[in-house]
Amino acid sequence: MASDANSGYVPQFVPSNQLRYTRACMVCSLVMTSANFRKYGCPNCPFLDLKGSPEVIEACTSSMYEGSMFIADTKKSWLAKWQRIDSFVPGTYAIKVSGSLPEDMKQLMEDEGHVYIPRDGSAQELD
Repeated sequence: MASDANSGYVPQFVPSNQLRYTRACMVCSLVMTSANFRKYGCPNCPFLDLKGSPEVIEACTSSMYEGSMFIADTKKSWLAKWQRIDSFVPGTYAIKVSGSLPEDMKQLMEDEGHVYIPRDGSAQELD
C-alpha cells in the first residue's frame, strides 16, 4: 500500500479488537485509533495539527460515527467519489461522523482556503 510520505502514515484496516479506541476525523472522516492520530496526525488534514496533541484530537475527531468502509484506491473508487473522499489517502473512513468542529478550527480552515463540509449528513449538496 502507498503511504503519505510527509507523515509516515501507512493506510491500514482497523482490527475489530481495536474498534473501541477508534475516532473519526470531523473534516475528512478518516478512522484511526487515538494512538495513530497522536502518532501521525490526520494525513488528509495536516492543517488541524493533530500530531502529538490529545486536546486537538479530542476536539477535531469523534468516537461517535456510523458505518465504516475501507478504500484501497481513492482515485478509482466510485464510493470514494460519492463520499467526497476521492482526493484523500487510502484507509478506513466513516460514513457519517457525529459532532461539530470547533469554531476556531472552522475559521483556521477558511483562512487557509479549505472548505469545511460537515460529515454528519447535515450539509446540503454542493452539486
